[in-house]
Amino acid sequence: MFVRLASAVAILFALGQVVHAADAVPVIQSAKSGPWSAAETWTGGKVPGSNVKVLIQSGHTVTYDVKAKADEVIRSLHIAGTLQFDPNKTTQLNVGLIKIQDSDDTAEEGFDCEGHVAEPEPGKQRAALLVGTPDKPVAAEHKALIRLTYVEGLDKNSCPAIVCCGGRMDFHGQPMNRTWVKLGVTAAKGDKQVTLGEKVTGWRVGDRIILTPTQTDYRSDPINEERTIAAIEGEVVKFDEALEYLHLGEADTRGEVANLSRNVIVESADPAGERGHTMYHRYSQGSISYAEFRHLGKKNVLGRYSLHFHLIGNTMRGSYVVGASIHDSHNRWLTIHGTNYLVARDNVGYGSIGHGFFLEDGTEVYNVLDRNLAVGAVAGKKLPKQVLPFDQNEGAGFWWANSLNTFTRNVAAGNDLYGFRFEATSSSSFKTLFPVMQADGTDKLTDVRTLPFVRFEDNEVHSNGGLYGINLGEGVNRVGPDEKHPFVVKNTKIWDVHYGFRPQVPSLLVENLSIQSHYGIYHPNFDRHVYRDVTIRATNTEPFNRGHDDASEQHGVVTVDGLTFDNIRSGGMPLIQISDDNPTGNAASHFRHVNVTNWKDNSKAKAIVNLGGGPRPQPKSEKGVSIVIHDHYGPGRHALVVSTRSPEYKANPNSFHSEPPLTGNESAVREVTDVEFPKVLNPVDDLPPATVITHIARKGDQLIVSGNCTDNGEVKRVVVNGQDAKATAANFGQWEVTIPAAKKVTAFAADAAGNTEQLKHEVAMQ
Repeated sequence: MFVRLASAVAILFALGQVVHAADAVPVIQSAKSGPWSAAETWTGGKVPGSNVKVLIQSGHTVTYDVKAKADEVIRSLHIAGTLQFDPNKTTQLNVGLIKIQDSDDTAEEGFDCEGHVAEPEPGKQRAALLVGTPDKPVAAEHKALIRLTYVEGLDKNSCPAIVCCGGRMDFHGQPMNRTWVKLGVTAAKGDKQVTLGEKVTGWRVGDRIILTPTQTDYRSDPINEERTIAAIEGEVVKFDEALEYLHLGEADTRGEVANLSRNVIVESADPAGERGHTMYHRYSQGSISYAEFRHLGKKNVLGRYSLHFHLIGNTMRGSYVVGASIHDSHNRWLTIHGTNYLVARDNVGYGSIGHGFFLEDGTEVYNVLDRNLAVGAVAGKKLPKQVLPFDQNEGAGFWWANSLNTFTRNVAAGNDLYGFRFEATSSSSFKTLFPVMQADGTDKLTDVRTLPFVRFEDNEVHSNGGLYGINLGEGVNRVGPDEKHPFVVKNTKIWDVHYGFRPQVPSLLVENLSIQSHYGIYHPNFDRHVYRDVTIRATNTEPFNRGHDDASEQHGVVTVDGLTFDNIRSGGMPLIQISDDNPTGNAASHFRHVNVTNWKDNSKAKAIVNLGGGPRPQPKSEKGVSIVIHDHYGPGRHALVVSTRSPEYKANPNSFHSEPPLTGNESAVREVTDVEFPKVLNPVDDLPPATVITHIARKGDQLIVSGNCTDNGEVKRVVVNGQDAKATAANFGQWEVTIPAAKKVTAFAADAAGNTEQLKHEVAMQ
């Protein structure tokens, strides 16, 4: 028996195949660089077939040029050299596992390779999987498809998969100017075409599109409609199957049309069976543009997501995910875990179990999520052994536990319980105090609840099937930033949801907020809150809720400068509710420039300021929460409104009077003149910008360098190797510069407040 086995092994060695005793699967090794389809590329002179392991050896570049049949499945592919897909051919690779790692080890485990992968040697060629490159994406007339196929004997909790362990992994399809756009006009039921809000390029006949919902009812399932493009004529996209629902496309209530199709695809071969996943590990390289990830994500398995940046730290600074389509995921779309400086822009997430765009454990900082569309994230289960015990995985389009990141121009539509959700709860089983990277690159013990946004601006949420548009900080237990570093939320639209905006954080500045929902500002923690230019439309109840809703307590000062109520159907509820209790003794509410139009409430309880909300216990605090409407009677003549249950009223009821519709059945007013409109926040910009070099292209003896920059204020300049870059997007959100060729490229930014970036981004040229 021993002789026979030894003879078999000798024969396989002669053929370039190695038998592993554990699984007796032959390993086909590359013999040199060349096409995958060429026999001479492989030791033994035979192109790899089904159910084998393949090892591309270090120093070899193999060009994948095959369109494999569905039943031709490579068991596992181990890349120590380079596997590049031919960008000018239509290709298909069916595989159980791809590992990109500088090693000739063909083990099918090691999914936690961040624990043993060392920093690569400077200048050394990395192991690489290149399905297109930024400079040469897969040609528009061709398609590159990787089908992740389960092979018997692989670990079902981890396979099929693509795992990058310190190597390089790139997926780049044909660019589009926009992967999703707003509707230009309303699309009616029965229509076989839609008019887009802007012209698109890169969309093709045969592409799959979705139309987001624009009319939902609380707890109903939002309806997304999928169609196939039959023709494109300017801004008009036609399809053969008529629409079954209305999709609004007028004024501030406009749905979206998103393209799901790309010509670079990673998919699960059996979506109903063992799904695949993809992940980058520490010290890896690579980026993604205009690629499609579909039917991925292992349901209820921690760490096995459609697209996963896992414990990267700063080691992939410069990487990006741009223009990707991630849909039909059983476990999130894009997970950013322990990772900093990732740029995610113009991506479409559609259909996810659990949160969609997900920053996993609160250690993530300086990531940029810009102009992404999140559609149809639905509630899943808490994942086994997840780091944050308070996260219920309830289906937020965007979810995070550390706000020191950038969220700009994103839209969440038709998700489950939340459009946007910030959550950080300290408990005996989990402490929110842990090391967080500072602007200078050092780590400091920080309570993540105290960290404000780098930037939260121009975001929108609509048509959720569940509870909230934006839930900002439920569970933080009134812990947050100080008055000099508040949360800043600008230019936000919320419509067609149940609870519009739940601001539970202290120290909050909100500018230009538009809400059209069942509830408006709901369950707030009014403590050093400032609101400017707020419009609340078409609410059915509680447009401007009292502090902490049924608790009816307020802990600090809130100021509102510019508040419009339009087309309110409040059913007897006041437009502004008075809080009962003032446990700190410091609570007060100040409003000015309050406008009411088209108020559709004919009940006897109609009032601008009142208690409302049904019976509650008598106030417990010695001081009530007054509401001052500044300049109500004219310049310098203010209305002081109190509850008729408040100590102030009971002490001297004759000094107050009823004044409908300003007051109601449980409120009264008196004129005052000696009340200033307070300043409760004193923002200080001491945060430097964060810069990322995303691409460097050689052109003769010059380098064309482009990148991304974000800041909480105005960026004054981006400097690359001593030269000023040109902004190609607002506030240097994207920039470009041409510099002389150099061995190292260094970029940093400075802002108008005088902050200069300390942790510069340096890229060594090979």
